[in-house]
Amino acid sequence: MANQEQLQQRSGGQCELCKEKENLAVYELPGSSGQADPQVLLCQACRDQLDNPAKLNSAHWQCLSDSMWSQEPAVQVLAWRLLRRLSGETWAQDLLDMLYLDDDLLGWAQAGALPEEGELIVHRDCNGIQLQTGDNITIIKDLDVKGSSLVAKRGTAVRGISLTDNPEHIEGRVEGQRIVILTKFVKKSS
Repeated sequence: MANQEQLQQRSGGQCELCKEKENLAVYELPGSSGQADPQVLLCQACRDQLDNPAKLNSAHWQCLSDSMWSQEPAVQVLAWRLLRRLSGETWAQDLLDMLYLDDDLLGWAQAGALPEEGELIVHRDCNGIQLQTGDNITIIKDLDVKGSSLVAKRGTAVRGISLTDNPEHIEGRVEGQRIVILTKFVKKSS
């Protein structure tokens, strides 16, 4: 595995996807094949969008028309994953059609592919507003907590929620106890 200094040298001191020169850090691709270095040097904007695929900004990723031709396998794999995720855009599908990966790289790319739009788990409150990890919510109905005598009262503020694999459930602390709360009984707070 390369360290940040080696990646800086390899990339010429710029993001390996969009060529930004500020706020660079090492990003490790999930699903590594073990055959190539799974690390790339990315800017903050690229890392933020990769960490939250629901917020991909297709205009930002038009830079892939250049970076997809990189000689670095990890950059090629990441470009393939992003283009596949954005394949609803005509320009992205055109680039994906041009991008060739050998069988090993294609296997690696598919192993850690970004979720498709329909596969993303989205948590929404009672008003249909999307919830994120760390949001604050208010309970809108008295809720009996299963397995305890605790009642989460209407109007209770819950800070710093966590999301689960189920889009109808979130987790939060009420009276010092971590509980699962149904999203239909919460409202996002500002």
